[in-house]
Amino acid sequence: QVQLVQSGGGSVQAGGSLRLSCVVSGYMYRSYSMGWFRQAPGKEREGVACIDSDGRTTYAESVKGRFAISKDNAKNALYLQMNSLKPEDTAVYYCAAEREVPPWLLLHAGEYNSWGQGTPVTVSS
Repeated sequence: QVQLVQSGGGSVQAGGSLRLSCVVSGYMYRSYSMGWFRQAPGKEREGVACIDSDGRTTYAESVKGRFAISKDNAKNALYLQMNSLKPEDTAVYYCAAEREVPPWLLLHAGEYNSWGQGTPVTVSS
């Protein structure tokens, strides 16, 4: 069973930066896809950035050029560097992992069954 433990996040003013981390334990297939999702109050969970087993990345249009997803296979860790943060980025952020998610579904939260505990990010104007 895969377990994901998140760290990072917090509060920052608009234009600032934050970094989220997610450490994975348990058995991971080589073909695992991983990603970051977020959920704002009253809204559905949405995909932010994902990375497949080959290291190819996919981003939501709203974060392209500002956020960067990366992973360290040696540390079983996933990261999300968030720059130029905006108030609309305020949400609870979750990391997720799943085997062999098709590329066209990487940003779909319903494709993932293993989730981190969530960490709040607040961006003030």
